[in-house]
Amino acid sequence: MDEAALRADMIEGLEHRLGEPLGGAVLSALQAVPRKAFVDDAPYADRASEAVGTRALAPTTVARLLTALDATAGDDVLVVGAGVGYTSAALAEITGARHVHAIDIDRRAVHLARSNLADAGYDAVFVDCRDGAQGVPEYAPYDRILLEAAVVTPPRALCGEQLADDGRVVYPRGVGDQTIVAIERRAGDERRPDSDASTAVEEAPDGFHTVETGGPARLRPMLVDGEQAGVERNRTRREDAELARQGQHTRHGWEQEWIDWEAHR
Repeated sequence: MDEAALRADMIEGLEHRLGEPLGGAVLSALQAVPRKAFVDDAPYADRASEAVGTRALAPTTVARLLTALDATAGDDVLVVGAGVGYTSAALAEITGARHVHAIDIDRRAVHLARSNLADAGYDAVFVDCRDGAQGVPEYAPYDRILLEAAVVTPPRALCGEQLADDGRVVYPRGVGDQTIVAIERRAGDERRPDSDASTAVEEAPDGFHTVETGGPARLRPMLVDGEQAGVERNRTRREDAELARQGQHTRHGWEQEWIDWEAHR
């Protein structure tokens, strides 16, 4: 069976599991992106796949995230958690590759996403190693921000100046059982719901309200600096290495003049 047929079968299975047809933009994107370029092991199976410490989301999860994001052509999008690059490729089909900015705190994931995207023809997507909590202010504001990692509340930097006034943030809410939610800013005169309102709405950050939920998910929690793979967790060894890279132990410069180098021979 050729790849186009495999993709068609995957999409048919997705719509069956979701219980509704995919929207036109999401459907076209998933039909166009060759998942095999991003996932080696059973690319069209509806399950997550591991690669160099990062994860390719299951197609059903990707479909739910993209549907909740509701991006359109020309929208500037920030993806926090580049992973293997598959979701970013799908967004490139929807918005245009130059409008997609993907970041990951894990440098190995960044290299993998860049390579996969380039091989699949989406090398115009911006991919960089950044702390997701800080976003990418250089290219803000974004019409859409997608977190491919679970959080209870999105980082303030992303919900502040980096989000366009009429923008939307989509993320898996929760740490165990998660729900994919889309939030937008409340209008200035819109009051917070009463205490007996739905939990999903109540848990939106201050100044925001939940406009859509996209079903269950099980994504890994968002990493902070120091939690990514390959980072030395022993503080002494890590700081010694960092100081050495910064040249703090070199025998020159006014800042080293207080050292008695003869005593250190």
